[in-house]
Amino acid sequence: MNNTTGFSAKIRKVFKILGPGLITGASDDDPSGIATYSQAGAKFGMGTLWTSLITFPLMAAIQEMCARIGLVTSVGLTTTLKKHYSKVLLYTMMAFSIPAIILNIGADISGMGAVANLLFPSISPTIFSLVFTALLLVLIIYLPYSRIVAILKYLCLSLFLYIAVPFFTHPDWAQVAKATFIPHIRFDKDFFGVLVAILGTTISPYLFFWQVTMEAEDVKGAKQLVLARRKLVRDAEDKKVVKRRERNFFRLLIQKMQMDVNFGMLLSNMVMFFIILATGTALFGKGTNDIETVEQAAKALEPVAGKASYLLFALGVIGTGFLAIPVLSGSLSYIVSETFGWKGNLDKKFGQAKAFYLVIIVSLGVGLLLNYIGLSPIQALVYTAILYGITSPVIIAIVLHIGNNKKIMGEYKNGALSNVLGIVTLVLMSAAAVALIYFQFS
Repeated sequence: MNNTTGFSAKIRKVFKILGPGLITGASDDDPSGIATYSQAGAKFGMGTLWTSLITFPLMAAIQEMCARIGLVTSVGLTTTLKKHYSKVLLYTMMAFSIPAIILNIGADISGMGAVANLLFPSISPTIFSLVFTALLLVLIIYLPYSRIVAILKYLCLSLFLYIAVPFFTHPDWAQVAKATFIPHIRFDKDFFGVLVAILGTTISPYLFFWQVTMEAEDVKGAKQLVLARRKLVRDAEDKKVVKRRERNFFRLLIQKMQMDVNFGMLLSNMVMFFIILATGTALFGKGTNDIETVEQAAKALEPVAGKASYLLFALGVIGTGFLAIPVLSGSLSYIVSETFGWKGNLDKKFGQAKAFYLVIIVSLGVGLLLNYIGLSPIQALVYTAILYGITSPVIIAIVLHIGNNKKIMGEYKNGALSNVLGIVTLVLMSAAAVALIYFQFS
């Protein structure tokens, strides 16, 4: 086997092993994220590139915190809130999370319908939205999410084409470096609208719930194995040895989780960086400074793909939509089901978890209906990100408190670095949201 074949085999092996952190990162670059980053590049050129450098450590810190909570508690975030905190806090979390998630589902369905209409203009986007909703329901109900990922993750590879665009448009790389490492801020409504949208679509509350639940599901199997081994132990000395091994094993799980989360968040932020750079160099200052249609967003790929840009853009949006919507609806169903004590997860069959899947069916149905309120797909996707940016601080504050709660986390509570990055995330997102509201009404 030659070196090229060996390298390809290694890449396929890595790509095949898709952990919760990597799935979260891939889901973060959903149609809402693509639309937001495209809007940022078209509207402000390279002016928001610096956000990708800042959001990576903040996003990684919050998702690591959520993953650690899942590993330690072996239950979802909602169950932890229900068990250790007041009902007022639980319902406050639901009030902030559920509307944003449903709007995100509707915006993603709308965006998928719009890009499909690019390829087949004779068929209405509404028809495509209906078809995609029905197909999603069939996939979610009849296939485990791991199978959906295995089938559809390759469609998302087209997003990496954005990495090639700047090399065809020949930007000033010194200017790119300056825009990346020196923040540029405009104190007006438009800039803070895009800034809040970037923060909201990158550090999204639904990903917190998903990360906690996926890590909790993964660690249950490991803990069952540990318990089975413990039953074989007879004398006290062996029990001490086993306990020490269990502790070392759990630390290894945390290290693996941290690598998985950091890698997933890095890939997500790389895609974000190059979408902003691609649209900033291909569209900004060239007649498309405010993206209102998916066709305009697709034009960013023309320097590389020519007329095939519409096809590749559509595949990217549809692929990320099919990955993200099960995460969105699944996160919502975990929130509602854990609140009311209903059993179920995405690996159960419909007959085993009817209430769980009914929440998913209703959420996709309501999301589909949002297509008829008169918003363009691009507007809906960006407004979703803005809503996340406004609501995220509440959920981040809750996650921070749980992460520092020794009663819940024991020796695995937040360290100094996690707290610093978490507090910076909370302050930054809160300040951006307050500034947006101020400029909106000033």
